[in-house]
Amino acid sequence: MNNKAIILNNRPSGMPTASDFKLITEPIPQIGHGEILLKTVYVSVDPYLRGKMSGTKTPRFELGAPLSSKIIAEVMESKNENFSVGEHVSHYLDWKEYLVSNGEGLVKVEQTDAPLSAYLGVLGITGLSAYFALLDIGKPKAGETLVVSGAAGAVGSIAGQIGKLMGCRVIGTAGTDEKVELLKTKFGFDEAINYKTTPDMKAAIAKACPNGVDIYFDNVGGPVSDAVIAHMNNYGRIPVCGSISNYNDTVEPMSPSLLPLVVYKFLTIQGFLIADYAPRFLKGTARLSSWLKEGKITYSETILEGFDRLPEAFIGLFEGRNEGKMIVKI
Repeated sequence: MNNKAIILNNRPSGMPTASDFKLITEPIPQIGHGEILLKTVYVSVDPYLRGKMSGTKTPRFELGAPLSSKIIAEVMESKNENFSVGEHVSHYLDWKEYLVSNGEGLVKVEQTDAPLSAYLGVLGITGLSAYFALLDIGKPKAGETLVVSGAAGAVGSIAGQIGKLMGCRVIGTAGTDEKVELLKTKFGFDEAINYKTTPDMKAAIAKACPNGVDIYFDNVGGPVSDAVIAHMNNYGRIPVCGSISNYNDTVEPMSPSLLPLVVYKFLTIQGFLIADYAPRFLKGTARLSSWLKEGKITYSETILEGFDRLPEAFIGLFEGRNEGKMIVKI
């Protein structure tokens, strides 16, 4: 039986296409002493992979080599005393159906608090990104106004819900009327705006945020962010999680200068790497898990089935085809 793998075939220019990926087959590897054979179960598909494909984000993906992301896998064979057949583990692993690992970095996961797929989303890096960026950088206080862009996505939907738990009034932006409705019904946002059908985003933000914006959780960058930042209150805080609207740009984007606003409104704009919070992951996951079990937060997943659909799932992120976390089930 052959093992499937997906390698980087071309460095994308603009929107990624199916030809940037290549499906190959190779023998299923044999394990040695201290190693385990893993079978991929779920693969996390995330926008940040675009920068690693083009080489603008390090470490970059190399041409002819497999892509990688956060994966949940099942132990199929073990010659490592720390892992048993049938256990599930999670780590950053190559896009292959079967993999060999020495166990380093693997974290065991169990379907006790939530389904396995949730450990790639709300109980994984996705949920932790929303949790730490909002609480540590956004510093929400009861009564403040929080705006979340890309709010129907994996991180944004969690960030908005945490904002509500902190007592904030929460407004989200999304790209379809269906997602706007989802934000207000399933995720409990106070208001939501379809940025694709709104001719004047600055006016829409002003109407939705009559008292200004205290915190802006930015997942998209571009014109949406320009509109929100124009309405920031003094001492506003802006955690920058992503800039998906610009990831496929082939020319330098033109945008109004923000520096006068930063100076005169005393704004804090801060990006982050989730790896910096690694020592606090267990505490963050425990709190997210508690909120999930208590019904205080919920989540959405878009799950495509089949290893061959990994490129389709990735491209779908930039076409807005995901509701919540995009995952491929193998």
